[in-house]
Amino acid sequence: MIDNSISHIQNALNDLDKEMETIVMNLTLSLQEKDNLMLPILLEKKVLKQTLEDLQYLKEHPPAPNQPCGISKYRND
Repeated sequence: MIDNSISHIQNALNDLDKEMETIVMNLTLSLQEKDNLMLPILLEKKVLKQTLEDLQYLKEHPPAPNQPCGISKYRND
């Protein structure tokens, strides 16, 4: 199940990268318009990257039954 979730998140991150590239390459948009369009994408990417890191951690360090997963111990923020 974790592998499937990791795969979906990686695909979503790739799609967001393509969307950002399309915005950057659009010569009809001003820099301000590009910034406004890219901000929500960057925020979404940040959340997806953290989720991906969490899932990879859980895959490598599965929690014992009836124990907390321990994700907060490895995070820096």
